[in-house]
Amino acid sequence: MSDTLLFSPLSIRGVTLKNRIVVPPMHQYSAEQGFPTDWHLMNAGKFAAGGTALVIVESTKVERRGCGTVGDLGIWDDRFIEPLKRLAGFIKQQNAVPGIQLGHSGRKARASRPWEGDRPLQRTPEIEDWDAWTPVAPSAIAHSERWPVPRALETAEVKDLVAAWGQAARRAHQAGFEVLELHGAHGYLVHEFLSERSNQRSDAYGGSEAGRMRFLIEVTEAVRAHWPDHKPLFVRLSVEDHAGWGPQQSVRLAKILKQKGVDVIDCSSGGITELAPILGKEIKYNYQVPLAEYVRFHADIMTMAVGLIIHGDQAEQILRDKQADLIAVGREILNNPNWPMDAALKLGVDGPFRNVPPQFGYWLGTRAKRGFGTAPSTWQNGLAERLAGDEKAS
Repeated sequence: MSDTLLFSPLSIRGVTLKNRIVVPPMHQYSAEQGFPTDWHLMNAGKFAAGGTALVIVESTKVERRGCGTVGDLGIWDDRFIEPLKRLAGFIKQQNAVPGIQLGHSGRKARASRPWEGDRPLQRTPEIEDWDAWTPVAPSAIAHSERWPVPRALETAEVKDLVAAWGQAARRAHQAGFEVLELHGAHGYLVHEFLSERSNQRSDAYGGSEAGRMRFLIEVTEAVRAHWPDHKPLFVRLSVEDHAGWGPQQSVRLAKILKQKGVDVIDCSSGGITELAPILGKEIKYNYQVPLAEYVRFHADIMTMAVGLIIHGDQAEQILRDKQADLIAVGREILNNPNWPMDAALKLGVDGPFRNVPPQFGYWLGTRAKRGFGTAPSTWQNGLAERLAGDEKAS
């Protein structure tokens, strides 16, 4: 199966990805005063070294109020450019493309880390800017009964936020990132503007569907004004949020965003309420892939699929069925940072060790040539025989 789509290159604007595997942004909650630490270098670096084409650094906040926790990354000041440049540069050194997601937590800001209870943060003397870190949102509506009521943004503040996203894009470019993603999903600020449940404004940024879309559209325009034309722009959407915003609305929005310079819609779900982001009654393999397929077909735009994509042959089939153009592997790649190399081995890709650094690729390659009947430790039982049977059948 050497002619895989999963390991075929894809060019978007002036950037070429060596394969279709993407590490999506995953919060690490490990920044210090907004600045990346050695943890971020290690975390992004191991994925890049494992053979992934595109590594997207976690949601990085465009203003201080947008931080979800004390450990969120920041990009609201030029002081963040050089530390972030170290991350982007190291990803590039591993022959991967560095990306970054820009975000704002909105009414879900000022929270504890998930493993510390996932609840509103309690005031402590260590947080010197507590009052300035007040959660804001389109309307003064709490996320749930467990969360405080945010302060509704004034119209002038909304316009200032649009400008802040543009400046964040400028900084991301100066830091050396080559792909930019805007976080418009999971109940954070942009999604809060899109949803009727959280947006009850009476100005130009609320009311009708067009009004609720206005903030993201203006953010996209501001970002594109500072983000070079040759660099791709992604937008993550909760294509189905189970609270009034669904695939049809997402398609209408995606068509507009495409005209504004967006290249890929990263298709997720949920987050505007505390309900789990699922389709149907259970989470299963590919559970969000139909969302990527729907948007891809109806909006005529490239999409990225995510949601319990565990195996290489599973990812390959999504591409062959034209359900998406890119495959995001999140928690599974936390489990196995060398997932791309492992998938290449299982799919029979020629030279599976060529896309990883020689510091370990060389030694694994020489071991594989010895032919003593072993297989990688993550090899799925029975898969080798089934793939061999498929080869004979073809």
